[in-house]
Amino acid sequence: MYDVAVIGAGVVGSAIARELSKYQLELTLIEKESDVSTGASKANTGIVHGGYVAKAGTLKGELCIKGNSMYQKLNEELNFGYKKTGGLVLAFDEEDEKTLEKIYQNALKVGQPEEEIEIIDGDRIKEIEPHVSDQVQAAFYCKNIGVTSPYEFTIALAENAVDNGVDLKLESEVINIEKDNGYFEVETVNEKIKSRYLINAAGIYADRIASMLNTDDFEIYPMRGEYVVFSKSQSHLVNSVIFQAPNPKTKGVVATTTTHGNFMIGPNAEEIDKKNDVSTTFKEIKYIIDQARRSVPDFDTNRMLRTFAGLRPKSTRGDFIIEETEHKGFIQAAGIDSPGLTSSPAIAKKVVNILKDSGLKLNKKDDFNPQRPAIVVEKDEDFAGEIDHQEPKKNIICRCETVTEAEILDALSRSIPIKTTDAVKRRTWAKTGECQANFCESRIKKIISRELNIPVEEVKNRDEDYVPERLDVYELKKKLNS
Repeated sequence: MYDVAVIGAGVVGSAIARELSKYQLELTLIEKESDVSTGASKANTGIVHGGYVAKAGTLKGELCIKGNSMYQKLNEELNFGYKKTGGLVLAFDEEDEKTLEKIYQNALKVGQPEEEIEIIDGDRIKEIEPHVSDQVQAAFYCKNIGVTSPYEFTIALAENAVDNGVDLKLESEVINIEKDNGYFEVETVNEKIKSRYLINAAGIYADRIASMLNTDDFEIYPMRGEYVVFSKSQSHLVNSVIFQAPNPKTKGVVATTTTHGNFMIGPNAEEIDKKNDVSTTFKEIKYIIDQARRSVPDFDTNRMLRTFAGLRPKSTRGDFIIEETEHKGFIQAAGIDSPGLTSSPAIAKKVVNILKDSGLKLNKKDDFNPQRPAIVVEKDEDFAGEIDHQEPKKNIICRCETVTEAEILDALSRSIPIKTTDAVKRRTWAKTGECQANFCESRIKKIISRELNIPVEEVKNRDEDYVPERLDVYELKKKLNS
C-alpha cells in the first residue's frame, strides 16, 4: 500500500514525486513509456518564462512567477542546466506597442518586480540584441527569463526522487482505476497498485485517466508546436530569448539558444486530433522560418540540423487544473500547457499542500538528499580526449558534442534504467551535433549492449511503437533553396 501514487513521469509528475520524497511516505511514480520525460516535457522551447506570460488572477499567473524564482536553487542542487538570459518581446507596429503596455501592466499585477521589467526602444534594443530586425519599434524587456533543458530537468527531478525512495514504475500504462475501502486500486498492464492518495499528472492523457473515476469534466486536446534546431554556428545571433508580441493562439515564434548553445526557432500552434502526432510538415516549418526572420533576419537555413514537434496539453477550461476531485484523495494536475515547465516546481508545492489539507500527514525526512550530480562533464581546451582511447574518461564516443564513454556509463549506472540510444541522448547530448548521430549511434549501441548484456541488434534508437514523420533536413534545405 502506497501513501501516494503519481501517474505520469513528465516534468509535473516528476516534480511532485521529488517534492513528496522529502517526507516519510511510501511513494510510487507510474509511467507508461520506457523512460521519463518522453511527452510534452521532452519537446518544448525550454524557456523559463517571466511571470508576465500568464494572466493575473489565473493559476498560471500565480504559479509561473513562483516557479521561475525556484530554478536557480534547483539547478544548484540537481545540475540539469539553466541560464538566466533575459528576454525581449518585440513590437513591429503601433498595435504591437499597445500589446507591450498590456504585458507590462499584467506583469505588475502578477507580482513581477518593477526593476525586472521595462519597455525599451531604439539603441537599447540593439545593445541587448545587435542582430534583431531594424523593423522593431519597441520591446518589453524582462530580466528574469531564462532557458533550461526540459528533458534534463525532468530526468534530474525523477532521478533525485528515486534516489530518495520513490518507486518508479516504467512501461506501466494505466488501464483502469477503482476506489474501494478508502484507497485507490490502479491497474496497469503489469500489476495492480494500491494507494491512499492518487495524483493525475498524465499530461496529454490526463482526461483519459480522469474518466476512469468519472471526474472528466474537462477535455485535453493536443496543440502541436513545431521547431527547427540549428548548429551552434548560428548561436551568436541571439543573446536572450526573443519573442514576438503575442496573439490569442500563441506567444509568437521564438528565437533562442538552447542551454547547450544551439540556435532554435519555433513553435507554431496547430490544433490536431491525434494525441501522438508529433510529425513535422514543410508548410508549418516554412511558416516558422518566415516568422522568425521578422525578429532575426540573418540566420542561415543551410545550418539547420533537425526539426521536431511537441504537443501542448491544452484543456477546455483554459487554465491549469490543480484540485482535489469529488473522490477524496484523487487530485488533478491536468491541462498543464505553457508555462507549465516554468510553473512545475510551484505546481508540486501546491499539490503537496492540497494533499496536506486532504489529511495526508507530512513528516519531513532527516535524510532527504537534494543533491544530484551532473552527468555531462565540462571540458576546456586542455581536455586530452580522443576517439578509441582506452580510458573511458578520454574515450570520445560523440565527436560533435565531445561526449565520452565515461559520461555514457554514468548515465547507464543511474537509478533510472535506460536502454535506448535516445535515452542516452537526453542525458548526455550525444547524437545532437552536426552529424546527427551518423558517427556515434553505433558506438553508443555497443556500449549499451555490453553494459546490459544484450545483443547489439536488440538495442533500439527509441522505444516507441509510433515513429513520427519528420522532415528530412537535407530535402528541406533543397526545397527552401529552390
